[in-house]
Amino acid sequence: MSDASTKAGLDLATKLFAGAPPSPGVSPDLASHTLSHLFGTIWQDPRLSLQDRSFVTCTVLVALGREAEQRLHFRGARNLGIPRDRLDAMITHVAHYAGWPVAVGASRVLGEVWDLC
Repeated sequence: MSDASTKAGLDLATKLFAGAPPSPGVSPDLASHTLSHLFGTIWQDPRLSLQDRSFVTCTVLVALGREAEQRLHFRGARNLGIPRDRLDAMITHVAHYAGWPVAVGASRVLGEVWDLC
């Protein structure tokens, strides 16, 4: 992993997840790959804006029912200026394709995260 991609990833993660508690239990190796590759390379591709990437990530996490990761990425979406009503609309849309239980869980998580910020 290059130093440039690691720095870019760290800068982006710091911006996205400002105010979020640290993620416990992530190994140093996985954290390094996440910063360098995911946030330092994939999220840096100019074909999608940061807001687009954040919104897509939130959508996938809702569809998969990944509530722990939703907490982190809903905060990131808020930090990037994505309005709550847009996320609420996405959750309602996803409910019709991925199921009501994942949408209800995501709606609850979004409320918890938004109220904490």
